[in-house]
Amino acid sequence: MIQPLKLTLVAAAAASLLFTACNKDGAKTGPATGTTTAAVAGENANMPVAKYNDVTITLKDVDAKLAPQLKQMEKQKMELRQQAAEQIALEALAKAEAAKVGQTDDVWVKAQLESRLAPPAEAEILKVFEDNKAKMPPGSTVESMREQIIGFLQKDKSREVAMKLFEELKTKGNYQMLMEEPRVQVAAIGPARGPEGAKITIVEFSDFECPFCGKAEEAVTQVMEKYAGKVRLVFRHFPLNFHPHAPKAAEASMCANDQGKFWEMHKQLFANREALGIEDLKKHAATIGLDVAKFTECLDGNKMKALVEKDTKEGGEAGVSGTPAFFINGKLLSGAQPFAEFEKVIEAELKKGG
Repeated sequence: MIQPLKLTLVAAAAASLLFTACNKDGAKTGPATGTTTAAVAGENANMPVAKYNDVTITLKDVDAKLAPQLKQMEKQKMELRQQAAEQIALEALAKAEAAKVGQTDDVWVKAQLESRLAPPAEAEILKVFEDNKAKMPPGSTVESMREQIIGFLQKDKSREVAMKLFEELKTKGNYQMLMEEPRVQVAAIGPARGPEGAKITIVEFSDFECPFCGKAEEAVTQVMEKYAGKVRLVFRHFPLNFHPHAPKAAEASMCANDQGKFWEMHKQLFANREALGIEDLKKHAATIGLDVAKFTECLDGNKMKALVEKDTKEGGEAGVSGTPAFFINGKLLSGAQPFAEFEKVIEAELKKGG
């Protein structure tokens, strides 16, 4: 069932927010190293907020403590404003197209989407019915469940079709987003793929125990394939405090990096996210052909602990509050976003000259 225009627009906008990520769970952050400004324009950074004994806590102190959270809030506010601007433009553009053929915007959008959305094959419908028959109400038949099955099969496809239609409308209407979020300067230090001096640098903060980080690797692989030679990917660590094996897994990857096999270990760890104990890590080292004795000395000796902690600290200062987090030429993209979201940012950067 095709939704009216406004609901479709809201659903399409929501799709860009439906990313999934492992989020920090009560983790404490230290003061940011950079300049921290008051959260609200016009506020005095030296304004007293609280006091204990003879010590005054200022707004600057509070904002420094909350630097990552405040940056994330600012990003969310920016995204909401951008989405609202896009929705205003799309409603007007759709209305103009509908008027050309004497239709309302809702009728026109519905017709456009239905014409582009191919019905699922009968074999697909039957397969879904058979696979899920045990979970359906007693006496259910293919015919009685047909509409729900079709809706299930078309859910993701209909969102893709709607997004494509709206992109066409924006292109035809010369739509431009003039409001951009500030870029964050993040050091591109760590294991890397892609040429130095590439037009696009992506700094990824990730956690080997986070399921969404593993899921995001599909989109990252697509990015590196499509934009080969134009993108440099730098991997940095952000093990979350509620993932007990993540810090040591991060260290293990850097011990592997010492032997020139970071990306092999990276692949092995994400493929075995449920097996990240110390002995598991040593088995993974053997699997990818490392010198296990040298690896064990590195891992048991905590040689990479400070490096992982440095990554985590700098990620927090840059505004990372969950994983995965990607800084594309300084623009933050949070969560396990689909390839299309990476593509959108990268294409925009390439048009600007990178």
